[in-house]
Amino acid sequence: MDVGVIGVGAMGKNHVRVYSELKSVDHLGVCDVNIKAAEAIGKQHGATVYKTVDDLLAHVDVVSVCVPTQYHAGVARQVFSAQKHTFIEKPICATAAEARALMAQAPKGITIGVGHIERFNPIVAEIKKIVTKPLYVEMKRHNPASARVTGSSVVEDLMIHDIDIIVNVFFPNPCHIHSVGNADLCSVLMECGGIPVALSASRKASKKIRMIYIEEEDFTVEGDFMSQEVTIYRKPGRYQFENERYVQENIIEKVMVNKVEPLKVELATFIDCVKKHTLFPVTPEQAIRNLEVSEQIRAGFSPGALA
Repeated sequence: MDVGVIGVGAMGKNHVRVYSELKSVDHLGVCDVNIKAAEAIGKQHGATVYKTVDDLLAHVDVVSVCVPTQYHAGVARQVFSAQKHTFIEKPICATAAEARALMAQAPKGITIGVGHIERFNPIVAEIKKIVTKPLYVEMKRHNPASARVTGSSVVEDLMIHDIDIIVNVFFPNPCHIHSVGNADLCSVLMECGGIPVALSASRKASKKIRMIYIEEEDFTVEGDFMSQEVTIYRKPGRYQFENERYVQENIIEKVMVNKVEPLKVELATFIDCVKKHTLFPVTPEQAIRNLEVSEQIRAGFSPGALA
């Protein structure tokens, strides 16, 4: 399989690295308006550098679109016109309306996927197997400020990962949404089938957090997306006071998780879907839904909060 990467910024560099490590990739090409950056990453990973998108499209079967979000639609249309299988990094477009218009122009017969990477974090599948009747769900995604992020709020930048998991994995039916926040901080309370779901995201944190916390009647599950660890806390065996201190005994279980690099699983899965002519797990329809929810969340901010 011959693969091309358009855009070699922060995420594009990782795509090039991972593709260069996949046995299913025979030839790897890269293209970027910054030709020096493309040449540097091409030399590092043995990829051919193409000066134009059209030139790259003439030599590949599969393309990763890793340009800044505001250019996703334009570049993806160019890839569509060449009838190439297309992987678009998240978010699929700048707006849900733009994404719907883009997909209306998608040719039949190609595989299209969107890069919501946390769907491929192994803790998601493990927790999905454990949880049956959630009473409360909380997800946090906090990060120090990043100079690489421009042109998007914390909702599309960070929270959208957790939105994808909530609305496409755990609660496929529509949720009621209440939100407060601004471009860099956001707190959301969702009601999904009577279950409270709390999301928070920040680009102002001093501590990096990527966590999911779910309570059921008899146990609580906690997962860390970074360490890929899942812990189950069973109901205390006993409660008591000792020396004026409250004491409880819990049964704590560590779930065995096969730790992987989610991006490598994601891109290998996409190549496999192309070969087998099957749907990629993160479909454009799901990615558009993620954007629609993101837009609902931002609509709840006070006027001027995103300025």
